Amino acid sequence: MTPATPALHLEGVASGYKGAVVLNDISLSVPSGACVALLGKNGMGKSTLLKTVMGYLPKLRGRVNVGAVDATRLRPHEVARCGVAYAAQEQPLFPDLNIRDNLRLGLAHDKLFDERFGEIADLFPVFASRLRQQAGTLSGGEQKMLLVARGLMQRPALLLLDEITEGLQPSVIDRLGRALNWERERRGTSMFIVEQNVAFALDVADRYLVLKQGAIVDQGEAGAPQAVGHIMGHLKV
Repeated sequence: MTPATPALHLEGVASGYKGAVVLNDISLSVPSGACVALLGKNGMGKSTLLKTVMGYLPKLRGRVNVGAVDATRLRPHEVARCGVAYAAQEQPLFPDLNIRDNLRLGLAHDKLFDERFGEIADLFPVFASRLRQQAGTLSGGEQKMLLVARGLMQRPALLLLDEITEGLQPSVIDRLGRALNWERERRGTSMFIVEQNVAFALDVADRYLVLKQGAIVDQGEAGAPQAVGHIMGHLKV
């Protein structure tokens, strides 16, 4: 992927469920190394958009590129092979597996785990001495951190996060934000995050998009003085 090639690019994408169109004519880009936040109320199609990118839902129209690869017709495991890690809202952990085994998923061999876990333990110290604990016994916040940690273990080119802060206490949200900022600064990882937590989204993102009734209705720089006002105006209506 050259620097000029976006990490993710959608052009005129429509998608939905069993003939019901949820997203219509979605066009967006995530520049390489950037973080873009997608905001909107519940039921606007945010999670649908991520599932469409990953290939869990078919594209009715349009095109999806992951880096230089046309991913429009790729299946989820093929999209993952393009360097995409996805932390879904449904928390797809394996509760009967321990923390180590959950983190090990997606890695080719144990040596990669040994090489990479030190950084994860620095970002999420809670896991350092608990690798044998079953994931299903973790608190909600710890499970969200484990989802993000599993994605980071893959060293992806593009990280997709769906409502990762939902229901979490401020200290956990702060930990997640610091981990994502570290990942971008250290590795230049591109990120596309779906959020309702406006403060968190604007803290970690370069740009924001607002999705309403399946269409992007606003966008701008995350650091712009008017960003919060614009976003909250859409979320209240």
